[in-house]
Amino acid sequence: MKYLLMIYGNQEKWNSIPAEEWPVFIARQDAFNTKYRETGELLGAYGLADVVAARLVRREGGAPAVTDGPYLETKEYMASFYLLDVESEERALEIAAEMPSADVDPIEVWPILHEAAADL
Repeated sequence: MKYLLMIYGNQEKWNSIPAEEWPVFIARQDAFNTKYRETGELLGAYGLADVVAARLVRREGGAPAVTDGPYLETKEYMASFYLLDVESEERALEIAAEMPSADVDPIEVWPILHEAAADL
């Protein structure tokens, strides 16, 4: 069964991390990614661009309308996401609890119900 793990953040949070701590943070995250990639449970890990790069696309009268994003006007935004393929929800929750940032921020765990793109 596939699960999506979502990590949220904001620019203020990223800016508060001292420059000398970034290599440690990145090393912890790389170790997590490597561990679960090697088990075959991590299908992908994706960090998103800064919030100023987000765009919204709508169709208005048949023509696309593009505006600055993100959709929600909130301080926090989705910063990265991970795609797992595991045997159970319990396993997805175990892996989410091992995420290096789980000790300071919650990790959202969502079951994936449909896989239409896989059928293409």
